Amino acid sequence: MPFRNSSDLSPSFFILASIPGLEAAHFWMAMLLCFTYILAVTGNCAVLFIVKMETSLHAPMYFFVCMLAAIDLALSTSTVPRALSLYWFHSTEISFSACLVQLSFIHTLSAIESTVLLAMAMDRYVAICHPLRHAAILTNAATAKIGLVAMARGVLFFLPLPLLLLPLPFCSSRVLSHSFCLHQDVMNLACANTTPSVVYGLTAILLVMGLDAILICLSYILILKAVLRLACWKERLKVFSTCIAHICVVLAFYVPLIGLSVVHRFGKDLPPLVHIIMGNVYILVPAVLNPLIYGVRTKEIQRRILNLV
Repeated sequence: MPFRNSSDLSPSFFILASIPGLEAAHFWMAMLLCFTYILAVTGNCAVLFIVKMETSLHAPMYFFVCMLAAIDLALSTSTVPRALSLYWFHSTEISFSACLVQLSFIHTLSAIESTVLLAMAMDRYVAICHPLRHAAILTNAATAKIGLVAMARGVLFFLPLPLLLLPLPFCSSRVLSHSFCLHQDVMNLACANTTPSVVYGLTAILLVMGLDAILICLSYILILKAVLRLACWKERLKVFSTCIAHICVVLAFYVPLIGLSVVHRFGKDLPPLVHIIMGNVYILVPAVLNPLIYGVRTKEIQRRILNLV
């Protein structure tokens, strides 16, 4: 076996992925990415401002919407500016420590968002199936505690991910598949046994995102049963329409997450463009769609936006 020096085993940087063969189009691709990022920041800041100013929206459901907006702002801000520097200034290198910090932010914030989506599903379940107890169960204090639990859950489950990558040697390619760092992407570059990291990462995802998805589906099964007990179709549609916005937000989060996981697991032979697009969709689609969904479905937010315009 050839000798490997310590610098080979302890990388000081990784190479973020750009799109080979499309270097001339990087500027315009970055412009599109920048526009999407500005749209996400503007929309989520508008949601936070409107909920703060509109006293009629000071309710648990809209506090959860504010949590989603804050998470989406943090998630997109922790990734998109670095990607823009890659495309505009050809800054392809990211230090090993910065990469670990970035991936810990991405996975932790994603876990927090998943928990908030579960809390919103439970809120809809209580509001529809136990309307008389809704105000007593989901108070403002209970909503704040749920937010703290979501943060603690994300940190406790996903903080060990970068710690498991620290002792691994990286003696092969250091080119990542995305314009930001993900745990599985970095782990695949290691030239040692990654079984503990694989097992822990899969367990954390199943216990957080997987369990949340099952509980969200269960809550909507119970909601659907309660709605079908109503005698009038108009009442059924009116009650279930209160859940449409949340269902759309859940799909906007989980569909890109599942798509990115499938690409990582089965798409090793796919073109680099597919990996980069799926990564950006996973980061930006929920951040852009969430404020649009609640802006369309919430009359108070619509009215406030029209007043601002």
